[in-house]
Amino acid sequence: MVTRAYTVAFEGVEARLVEVQCAVAPGLPAFSIVGLPDKAVSEARDRVRAALTSMAIALPSKRITVNLSPADLPKEGSHFDLPIAMALLAALDILPREDIEATVSLGELSLDGSLVNVAGALPAAMAAAESDRMLLCPKGCGAEAAWVGATQVIAPASLMEAVRHFTGQLPLTPAEPGNVENDPASSRDLREVKGQERAKRALEIAAAGRHHVMLVGPPGSGKSMLAARIPGILPPLSPGEALETSMIHSLSGLLDEGGISRTRPFREPHHTASMAAIVGGGKGAKPGEISLAHNGVLFMDEFPEFPRTVLETLRQPIETGDVVVARANAHVRYPCWFMLVAAANPCKCGYMTDPARACARVPQCGEDYLGRISGPLMDRFDLRIDVPPVAYSDLDLPPSGDGSEQIKARVVAARTVQSARYEEAATAHLNADASGQLLSDVATPDEEGRAFLIKVADRFGLSARGYHRVLRVARTIADLAGSAEVRQPHVAEAVSFRLQVSADG
Repeated sequence: MVTRAYTVAFEGVEARLVEVQCAVAPGLPAFSIVGLPDKAVSEARDRVRAALTSMAIALPSKRITVNLSPADLPKEGSHFDLPIAMALLAALDILPREDIEATVSLGELSLDGSLVNVAGALPAAMAAAESDRMLLCPKGCGAEAAWVGATQVIAPASLMEAVRHFTGQLPLTPAEPGNVENDPASSRDLREVKGQERAKRALEIAAAGRHHVMLVGPPGSGKSMLAARIPGILPPLSPGEALETSMIHSLSGLLDEGGISRTRPFREPHHTASMAAIVGGGKGAKPGEISLAHNGVLFMDEFPEFPRTVLETLRQPIETGDVVVARANAHVRYPCWFMLVAAANPCKCGYMTDPARACARVPQCGEDYLGRISGPLMDRFDLRIDVPPVAYSDLDLPPSGDGSEQIKARVVAARTVQSARYEEAATAHLNADASGQLLSDVATPDEEGRAFLIKVADRFGLSARGYHRVLRVARTIADLAGSAEVRQPHVAEAVSFRLQVSADG
């Protein structure tokens, strides 16, 4: 007789239900696993055998066959250990078959029978809820999975505890959702940055509309300090955003303390990162940095130092908000609505604007260095900001301007207006998403603003994309000012940020 347990296989952020079938039949003693398992899944038979031995459970001298259905779906990862063990225990009449069939389980087994944490408990809980089953997972994953309130989560520390729970000897209490403290980076205050008032204004606009930003300035001018304080002016994740973002982080094993954070992600990969690390891929087509920054910020310092091929792969995700990772054995889609903040020196030596420290190749070195950023990619930055060096005398002055809390309040107010504006729009949530007729409806400026923008577009040769991005930024500036209409001053300020960096690649 065949017994069944259930688990999941991951395809991007989706968790597909997998039926684990177990048959114990007469024949030569053997333990085989079929159904397109990878090496980690094939080795599960040895871990399951050792775990059962530690519980004084001897396998019968029969042929044991485990099938992972659907058989044509690749099965990867050690989380198949627990469902295989549960199906086998049900086949040995140690566990009630009805209860096992009503459970989705995942977890890695140690040789002593203890359960090891695995990635993906949150998407697995979503799949369990959709199939009207409860979830069985390791104790360390319970607080994470319990955030899906539509399903019951049982989180034993060992296989023995799971057996005692299903046999009624020692029932376990369902797991409770965990909590995660706010990221310390979100407590950094923009007031700590001396000077750079124009850059602070640009970051406020970018945060309000989720616009992409390019910061260009000499070493030590404060580019990294400014970028590191962006999380402090962003609103917290909504419940839906937090769940969506946490599912991606769960697949990567990045959820600390088993809870969901309301702080927006802030990812800052090194410029030596590979294409797979940035975009996604590798074994199992895992999410990359652009997906881990979903609903948050991707900060790329030393932007021209990234390989050209890596930079060019950003062009499509910036426009579409998702990325398809295509490999020979995987084809998965990840969301990646993020705010790109790039920082760069004006040239290789970094001091092109300082005659006393610049190298002998000025201005050619600046053109060559920023020229590593292609024109189409540079065209996707809504705001381009020169970050000049701060005078020594300014460093001794008291903090000036508003702090992160005051700026955050204005950003939240502007985003609230946008949420109401795009409530019925299927493809837009913030001003940066608006396009086509929707953009024309919400961001068409008044007569003076339109005439000014056409004049600037002709004078500086703005592309159609650049023209529309100016309109989006102007719409955000108007929202920050509390104006229902986009006016000429809003357009003028948006244009000033668009033309700020002289080298366009």
